[in-house]
Amino acid sequence: MTAMTAVTAVLGGKVAFVTGGSRGIGAAVALRLAEDGADVALTYQHSEVRAAEVVDRIKALGRRGWAVRADSADPAAVRAAVDRAAEELGRLDIVVNNAGIGVLGPVEDLALEDVDRVLRINVRAPFVVSQAALRHMGAGGRIINIGSCMAERVAFPGGSLYATSKSALAGLTKALARELGPREITVNLIHPGPVETDMNPVGGPGYELQKGFTALGRYGQPSDVAATVAHLAGDSGRYVTGAAIAVDGGFAA
Repeated sequence: MTAMTAVTAVLGGKVAFVTGGSRGIGAAVALRLAEDGADVALTYQHSEVRAAEVVDRIKALGRRGWAVRADSADPAAVRAAVDRAAEELGRLDIVVNNAGIGVLGPVEDLALEDVDRVLRINVRAPFVVSQAALRHMGAGGRIINIGSCMAERVAFPGGSLYATSKSALAGLTKALARELGPREITVNLIHPGPVETDMNPVGGPGYELQKGFTALGRYGQPSDVAATVAHLAGDSGRYVTGAAIAVDGGFAA
């Protein structure tokens, strides 16, 4: 057996659903799960071309890939996306609630519309996606929420709304873990730190500030977060539930 064959057997026969999977952390997660053997459905809102590229790369790994446009602020759209993914790929075993937005600024300057949209996407959508997915998920299922290091440490001003939204995922994760444990479904939360993406590039605005708050003094890569998702999604993560795991380079240390 080759090394590649051994790796791809880890999630063989599993189907994953990743929100916001066209770029950044979401794309890295979708590709890592495919590398480990899963078929992968992903949502996107604007990046149709990039979503298609991720699907092509999933298929090049010998897995089934499927993408659907869905605005995470629209509960009907995300419910439909989950149901269609299960129909297209035949089942649903792993859900990664990755899609999110950040609105930063002084609390007195934040509009109510900003508050509503951030909470719709960062809090309500993971709840709705998880709720919809449970209709298709059996024993051994995995729900993995992507939070933020700012839920653990707000190191600079202007993060009140974003930190609020990501902190809410801690309560959702623990409550779902308790409720779904008897069904052998695990629910966990990952808090990424500063990660290099096209929206938060090395050398971009805020780079020196963000990396300076980490113990390692540098940004992480999307693959660092994806590796932890893969661990939780696989058999090695079967006894981990209700946990919040920092992949943050020591941001919260």
